[in-house]
Amino acid sequence: MNPPSMERRHLPERRAAVREGQSAMSAVDYIAMALLIIGGLNWAMVGLFDVDVVASVFGPGSPVSRIIYVLVGLSALYSIYTAAKMGRNHH
Repeated sequence: MNPPSMERRHLPERRAAVREGQSAMSAVDYIAMALLIIGGLNWAMVGLFDVDVVASVFGPGSPVSRIIYVLVGLSALYSIYTAAKMGRNHH
């Protein structure tokens, strides 16, 4: 049995999703992810403890809390778009 070779040039690049000059995630991706995490944790608090943290901090129905809810919703739509785009690239 031959020992494994240290030569790895014949193996395909493992990070195929990262193209030259591009990072795996853009700033918009990170912002969308952060907003989705905030929204998810807020919904967990609503479901578990009946506490809406966003409304508690910024006031129920306040313009700031409504903007946060809209941004979380837009982040979800952007993530659906990103997931669909990634699914197309893998086929």
